[in-house]
Amino acid sequence: MSVNELSELNSSGRLKNGHDGKLKFIFSFLIIFVIDQAIKVLFLNGFEWNNRCISLTLAINKGVAFSMFSFLGNYLKYIQLILIVLLGFYFIKEKIINKYPILSGILFGAALSNLSDRFIRGGVVDYVYWHCGFNFAIFNFADTMIDLSIILFAYFYFFKKNDKISSTVA
Repeated sequence: MSVNELSELNSSGRLKNGHDGKLKFIFSFLIIFVIDQAIKVLFLNGFEWNNRCISLTLAINKGVAFSMFSFLGNYLKYIQLILIVLLGFYFIKEKIINKYPILSGILFGAALSNLSDRFIRGGVVDYVYWHCGFNFAIFNFADTMIDLSIILFAYFYFFKKNDKISSTVA
């Protein structure tokens, strides 16, 4: 940390100019992206595990959940790229990234990890397959992080709208 940055610390140890939120966003983004890609490399290199209810096995998903929209082929990745960029602009305009830097980083890290699969591997690398009692869509760590972040965003929106949110959680 530079001398200029140290002089910008307030009494709680946070940077006055909001850099702490940017750092939290970047850190959570990178952590999720790297973890997801590392797990996917394991499966791309042949890792597999099966039991009665769950299988960890490689699948390249050319669609989205339950392989929907796979008929869009190569166009799907460009549609998703446009949607992620628009969501990013919305999060910046509405200052959602500033208010929830960690959750935003998780959401965008996971979304861009799956999107990078589409550009690099031709589809999303999925590997968790639930088949106990019913067959569920095959999914991955990034999908779980997207779902978790959306659930937490909804929780904060509906139940904690007027509360001060701890920046360590959001």
